[in-house]
Amino acid sequence: MTASIPEKLRLDNAANIYPASMSKHYCSLYRMKVTLTEDIDKDILQKALLAASERIPTFRCKLKAGAFWWYLHRVRKDPQVRPVKPLKAFNFADQDGLLYRVSASGREIFLDVFHALTDGFGAMSFLLTLTGEYIHRRYGVRISYNGLALDPKDRPVYAEVEDSFKTVFTGRHGQLEKNVDAYHIRGAAMPFGAVKDLRVSMPMARVSEVCREYACTVTDLLTSAMLFALQEEHREDTSARKRSVLKVSVPVNLRPIYHSRTVRNFSSYVNLGMDIKDGYLTFPQIVAAVKAQKAHDLSLAELEPKIAANVELEEMLLVRCLPLAVKHPIIDIINLLHGDRFCSQTLSNMGRVDVPAEMVPYITDLDFILGRQRGNSGAASCVGYNGRLTLHLTRKISRDSFEFSLLRLLSSLDIPTNVTIDSLA
Repeated sequence: MTASIPEKLRLDNAANIYPASMSKHYCSLYRMKVTLTEDIDKDILQKALLAASERIPTFRCKLKAGAFWWYLHRVRKDPQVRPVKPLKAFNFADQDGLLYRVSASGREIFLDVFHALTDGFGAMSFLLTLTGEYIHRRYGVRISYNGLALDPKDRPVYAEVEDSFKTVFTGRHGQLEKNVDAYHIRGAAMPFGAVKDLRVSMPMARVSEVCREYACTVTDLLTSAMLFALQEEHREDTSARKRSVLKVSVPVNLRPIYHSRTVRNFSSYVNLGMDIKDGYLTFPQIVAAVKAQKAHDLSLAELEPKIAANVELEEMLLVRCLPLAVKHPIIDIINLLHGDRFCSQTLSNMGRVDVPAEMVPYITDLDFILGRQRGNSGAASCVGYNGRLTLHLTRKISRDSFEFSLLRLLSSLDIPTNVTIDSLA
């Protein structure tokens, strides 16, 4: 790393739950994918990977357990372009310790990431930096870099690898939010590691028209669509003990709020939904409820105490002094008790991704896919690019009625969809 960046970085505040919850069969993974206009030249991609990983030095690190915390440590070996593999828990030793894997097949470049390394923004920044360097090297194009696609010739700075949770929230008093257990879709689990993926591509122009009709954002619309589909699942569920609270957890990128440049994890979440114990809601009612909740929960008065509480807990003297061997199971238990229990599904929206203009003629598609969930039956993720909104619905159960309820709703809203189904493992 450069002189201004340490060889060793303690995991950021949001990342500690991921190594704690990792097991032989589970690892919090997600996939970014870029599709180009021509087949990938892997020799050029390898050179681009070396440049991109020097520009974003956390992508030259492995996970190492210290006496009290986990750390990112510099890896001396150069990262390599690997064969494409299923999106499931992988042996980091096979990656020379790296917490991600770059692979290519045909016109597609894949980036599989362990969440302890970074969130969706950081991964997209790395992928576009890598892709920009590949396009530059292959086609001789001069790239006008932006906040996502970084210039590999620039030197990394500490602000890009800092733990922004500590920078922003250390010293603040926090308060954990109160939640209740949410309804979960039941179904026969597929074998360990198996993930089904339903890819839904929609014209952004029509999605935007529907959003204007409901005076809502794309995130509001998709969250509401998921809640409507969850409501249909609940209606058909014959269990006498089914819970009445339906919630979708929506990650929130904190960088624009606090002007952070970090490419590590820096996001929080809001759980949006409703209690249907007094009856089911119409779709317009659900949209109205989601809009009101999001406006309330994204206010700094609501958001900051929740984040500060997690930082405050980590900085407590007693917690700092506990050996990692003791912390590890405690963090895992806390995650089990306060994680997926409080949400029915997750929706991670990368929003519209604007790549440098010189890269646009070479990129046909961007995809963002969440891997197998630990406590929930499935999850959703989406990204907007080049006039299309691409939604991925992944699940670990055989039952697919939730996904097709959501598709029927989109059809009722006159949103054309192009649907493909794939197995990620």
